[in-house]
Amino acid sequence: MTDVSVDQIKAIRTNIMGAAAKVPGALIGLGILFIVLGMIGVTGQVLFSFISVNVLGIFLFAGGLLQGIHAFKSTGWKSVGVQLIFGILYIAAAIYVWAFPIPALEVITIWLAAIFFVTGFLRLISAFQHRQFTEWTWMAFSAVISILMGVLIMNNFPASSLWLPGLLIAIELLLQGWSLLFLGFAARSVTKQI
Repeated sequence: MTDVSVDQIKAIRTNIMGAAAKVPGALIGLGILFIVLGMIGVTGQVLFSFISVNVLGIFLFAGGLLQGIHAFKSTGWKSVGVQLIFGILYIAAAIYVWAFPIPALEVITIWLAAIFFVTGFLRLISAFQHRQFTEWTWMAFSAVISILMGVLIMNNFPASSLWLPGLLIAIELLLQGWSLLFLGFAARSVTKQI
């Protein structure tokens, strides 16, 4: 085994961090912002759910408009009619989400439960396919947790549709915030050492 000098370690860290090493304060600030937003989301899950469904409506509406504009500018293309139908469907979905946010949240919740069920069962199959490795039990354990999450979501359905999407978004914001915060601290340590 070869010894690595301090300068080589600094060079490796700088190469790994790349441009992030130049802006550690931005990463730390963004991390703190995401953590604060995540904490607000955890305390106000229902509000976060309604905000998320309205943001979904905004993205659907914008996507529909862009799809329609693209279709009108693409004269001579055989798929213009299909693209216009897609644009209209996106806009109709946005209007539906805005007009009926609770049924939209229910659909999102069923979709989330289905994702937990499907990924859990697929991960369980994969775990049993890798039984020769000692770590297969961890894969099986995570599969069982996913399946149980799907069961818990459906067990509380439709009441869970009011708070679950907001809670999951809040948890994601917290996880992303902590990741960015620690990445910022790592970048700061690289810049201090250089």
